[in-house]
Amino acid sequence: MGETSEGMTDDVYSNGSIQSSNGSLEEKLDELRCLMGKSEGDPLRIVGVGAGAWGSVFAAMLQDSYGHLREKVLIRIWRRPGRSVDKATAKHLFEVINSREEVLRRLIRRCAYLKYVEARLGDRTLFADEILKDGFCLNMIDTPLCPLKVVTNLQEAVWDADIVVNGLPSTETLQVFEEISRYWKERITMPVIISLAKGVEAELGTEPRIITPTQMIYRATGVPLENILYLGGPNIASEIYNMEYANARICGSAKWRKPLAKFLRQPHFTVWDNGDLVTHEVMGGLKNVYAIGAGMVADLTKESATSKAVYFAHCTSEMIFITHLLAENPEKLAGPLLADTYVTLLKGRNAWYGQKLASGEVNLDMGDNIKGKGMIQGVSAVKAFYELLSQSCLSVLHPEENKPVAPVELCPILKKLYKILILRDFPPDAILQAMREESMNDPRDRIEIAQSHAFYRPSLLGQQP
Repeated sequence: MGETSEGMTDDVYSNGSIQSSNGSLEEKLDELRCLMGKSEGDPLRIVGVGAGAWGSVFAAMLQDSYGHLREKVLIRIWRRPGRSVDKATAKHLFEVINSREEVLRRLIRRCAYLKYVEARLGDRTLFADEILKDGFCLNMIDTPLCPLKVVTNLQEAVWDADIVVNGLPSTETLQVFEEISRYWKERITMPVIISLAKGVEAELGTEPRIITPTQMIYRATGVPLENILYLGGPNIASEIYNMEYANARICGSAKWRKPLAKFLRQPHFTVWDNGDLVTHEVMGGLKNVYAIGAGMVADLTKESATSKAVYFAHCTSEMIFITHLLAENPEKLAGPLLADTYVTLLKGRNAWYGQKLASGEVNLDMGDNIKGKGMIQGVSAVKAFYELLSQSCLSVLHPEENKPVAPVELCPILKKLYKILILRDFPPDAILQAMREESMNDPRDRIEIAQSHAFYRPSLLGQQP
């Protein structure tokens, strides 16, 4: 079932990477197969669900590393069928193909080049699932991947999967995994799920709470929580596939995070393991919130290092405050967590979106699914965090006014982003005014309040006090 790159040797792969020897790769695969109870002749089945930039790169990295061991592992990716490629994108894709000799040769060998010529001339319509098979992700045309085994039928993709990689936006995770759960009713053993999703949803009611993607998956499928993990950066998908050195953390139960960290580790992609799933997953959503503001500040101040540093200080203090509301002893915003925030504020798609909003090149009426970029997760996350933290039943004591206020009142940057992006009461340049308010406290004060643990609200993640 696995479709591999043509021209592969055992050591050199389509992206030009030099892989570890067969022995070490095969040993890592055998260890994971043994842990998962796979018998000889029964391949380990790994399925990516969702084919955005990071989901596609993740699947391609696995294919590059392990795809040649076809008798022991099958790697495939699911995406919805029917998404057409417009003529402008087809033209650009043709230029990318012809600028990369190894890609051009590969397509010619596979008898796949002609369709791109026809699409360039307007004589044929290409589809996203069709070009993904040839290694082109619609959200990342400029970074060709290795060919992938693409499945457009969700049941066919997941029914016998041993490892499922969630590459969906948080806004789609619950719905898709509810459908997946129907195909797992007869399963005896549950799969392991690695979620790459960075976003949250708010559930408002008598007990308001935040719902993270791993919680959505658990609710939808009933897969044990110890089998559901989160993997986060710091990383930019295209840079990782182009062999820029990167690292990541896989978070969850020790039973799975340690062997999976070893399995996923590559010379240019170091994967550590960590037990604090809550903080990493919440931070994964929060960084996208504040990245939009970072992009606005960068454009409005013409990349002023001072202004960006001021913004960074305020937004990270709000992130620390919010995580201390959600977790009693969250991991400190340092090391990889801080680096993940930094790179997202610097270059992620949410920062790009903020820049383009501020410059007027995109507008809010275009929605948050942007051509060539995919879903801008920060927009829905702004709404979720604001609506959750504005609930009066979660009131905290204001340190200066000495009166109860909703937690969002201590997060002025989040408040302003909500008024810009969701209510549309202000233009993007209002983010600068929020930074310059005379009432803006020293970020250290907010951090000290957070670290006092006085505001911890276990109910926000559905936990018991």
